[in-house]
Amino acid sequence: MLARLEGEDEGLFDPPGPRGRRRIAVGTAVSLAGIAAAAVVVVHQFAAHGQLDGDKWRVFGQWPVIRYLLTALWATAQVTLVSCAIALPCGALLALARMARTPLLRWPASVYVEVLRSVPLLLLIYAFLFGLPSANLHVPLFWQLVWPIVLTNAAVFAEIFRAGVRALPPGQTEAAYALGLGHWTAMRCVVVPQAVRLTAPALVSQLIRLLKDSTLGYVVSFLELLNAAKVLGEFNHTVVQAYLVVAAVYVVLNCALASAAGRLERSIGGKSPRV
Repeated sequence: MLARLEGEDEGLFDPPGPRGRRRIAVGTAVSLAGIAAAAVVVVHQFAAHGQLDGDKWRVFGQWPVIRYLLTALWATAQVTLVSCAIALPCGALLALARMARTPLLRWPASVYVEVLRSVPLLLLIYAFLFGLPSANLHVPLFWQLVWPIVLTNAAVFAEIFRAGVRALPPGQTEAAYALGLGHWTAMRCVVVPQAVRLTAPALVSQLIRLLKDSTLGYVVSFLELLNAAKVLGEFNHTVVQAYLVVAAVYVVLNCALASAAGRLERSIGGKSPRV
């Protein structure tokens, strides 16, 4: 019989008492005051050096500049979406291979995941940038950026999927075996769908990291959003303003993805898997 596991959530620590709450409130107030003071100093320095003059910001209201940044934003979105579309299924396959019973699948997948998680992404991009031309292999700039991101993030996604599978109660697999399902059929039909549901917030959070990885496009001269801001700022002598505008765009994108991850986490919160 299938039954829902029921249990009460247990906190990691006791809630603070009146004195602890006062200390937290005082610490929060002091921190906010320090941040506000730092912001005032930064704005004052910008104003003192003429960085807040209207002429330096008016250019970002012109349609050619807006269109230029929107084109770069679309290029960033393409890198992020294509990399995610390739890395996600590859990560799932790597996770399954790493949990396979045969060493012929388990050991190569384990080595790949451990090595690619350790190698810096920038170093991998340089390997594609300088290594492929020396081997007479010419790859478009878009793929010189996408493939290193895919190779690195596939290893990270593999560990996320594997953690989700390990987090499931063993009764899931045992019940599938009791119904006569084989190992791979049980993984495909029973275990993996539930693991994807459990790891959905972590997957969205990794998508935020993947979006940030796209900012390394300057290495291969790919005109993504941050590289476009550099070019635009140097052309119009508004480097600080261009970087601030693009930083605001990244903050909005990351907040939107973080909000999506939070909604996913709340939607699955309190839902225990069936055994």
